[in-house]
Amino acid sequence: MSEIYQPPRVWQAKPSGGQFAAINRPEAGARYQQSLPQGEQPLQLYSLATPNGVKVTILLEELLALGIAEAEYDAWLIDIQQGEQFSSGFVALNPNSKIPALLDLSGSEPVRVFESGSILLYLAEKHGVFLPASLRTEVMNWLFWQMGSAPFVGGGFGHFYAYAPQKFEYPIDRYTMETKRQLDVLDRLLAEREYIAGADYTLADIAIWPWYGVLALGELYNAAEFLQVQDYSHLQRWAAQIAARPAVQRGRIVNLAWGEGPQLKERHAAADVDAVLASFAER
Repeated sequence: MSEIYQPPRVWQAKPSGGQFAAINRPEAGARYQQSLPQGEQPLQLYSLATPNGVKVTILLEELLALGIAEAEYDAWLIDIQQGEQFSSGFVALNPNSKIPALLDLSGSEPVRVFESGSILLYLAEKHGVFLPASLRTEVMNWLFWQMGSAPFVGGGFGHFYAYAPQKFEYPIDRYTMETKRQLDVLDRLLAEREYIAGADYTLADIAIWPWYGVLALGELYNAAEFLQVQDYSHLQRWAAQIAARPAVQRGRIVNLAWGEGPQLKERHAAADVDAVLASFAER
């Protein structure tokens, strides 16, 4: 850095630059009045196909693949770059204004669920799958690991490496060090077991793959060479194994609005996913 920054006695907000500068503010709460749309399915998901959003759509598609009709869902796109997470309707669903947020309309009263880990746990417990009693504690260990660790990869490494308006050596080195350490944690773990929590595919895999599996496959932040992800061979094996699951392939495209692959901005029935995948396969 060319200058040493001396923090003021009292911090004051100022334009920061970067991709999300226009929407970042130090205050919470709604910024404008707008209700959220609702469809006819038991579950209403308001999300975007970021790693945290993809966790939930993968789980929902896995539940549907098991024949659980109560997991049918409408998925509505929340464009976070346009500030749609600050509408009055979304803030009522999640006061923290972060995607994903879920509204369960299947009972006598609507139930709101926010924070991706909470949504995963809510759905797994409700339907009794992907959280086996024999592995519950180990699944929870890794679910909480992911929730606590991924901010270093997303808000830390991803921000300074890919999104910050200027590149600075210190924060990139700091968060690269931690990201590679986390990749090594998983690589060592997966040298000893097939899935994250043991022999079974569980909520832990569903939570961790959209961050670390996608990163290992070179599809996050365009950082594969920089991080030398090919060195984590056991993580590579696991990442490819999860990526091959049909429900994972389906869940990845829901609320996706960028890239060159199949995209489905809104999802209201299984046929919506089928149509997009079929159309893309014909190209």
